[in-house]
Amino acid sequence: MLIRKLFKFENAHIVRNCSTRRCSENIHGHSYKVEVLLESNYLDDGQMVYDFGLTKRYIKELIDSFDHAITLWSKDDREYLASMKHYSNRWVELPVSPSAEQFSRVIYLMVERVLECTKMMNGERDVRLNSVIVHETDTGYAQGFREDAHSELMGKILLEEIVFSPQVKQEWSDPDLWEKLLSHAFIENPKKV
Repeated sequence: MLIRKLFKFENAHIVRNCSTRRCSENIHGHSYKVEVLLESNYLDDGQMVYDFGLTKRYIKELIDSFDHAITLWSKDDREYLASMKHYSNRWVELPVSPSAEQFSRVIYLMVERVLECTKMMNGERDVRLNSVIVHETDTGYAQGFREDAHSELMGKILLEEIVFSPQVKQEWSDPDLWEKLLSHAFIENPKKV
């Protein structure tokens, strides 16, 4: 069975080297919609694949890290990166350019890690991430699957190379969440949310 949870965030970026001059040469923003599709052949104690309420914790917090923030590409101009970090308290630095395609891959890897590290508490079994769809506009989106997220052909993404600003981390329910996920430490779902 497949379930879908929709998240939203507002974000600014520059997509260097793309064909469109407005995108590649100017900071601009989008009202993103992110669909996270989970699947399992089993249902939990509440007869659900995965309680939508549980997605509001770590999955939502990580996706919300991009809200009202600027997303930076670590290979961009050093002076530009330093200036953006100086003038914005909410930023995320990625090892890839922040296109819709790369957002789908990055978010896929983050959600996949959350699921890998989560100790399930209500009979959830074999919950897997099917795909992530990132709507950059009403008419355009990118859908990333496991093979895309881990693709060497599209450029390897290492979670360790994703950097969240101090303010972003402080706003999480657990400011050490990212470090726990990077070290594969278990995070426990609550019995009730």
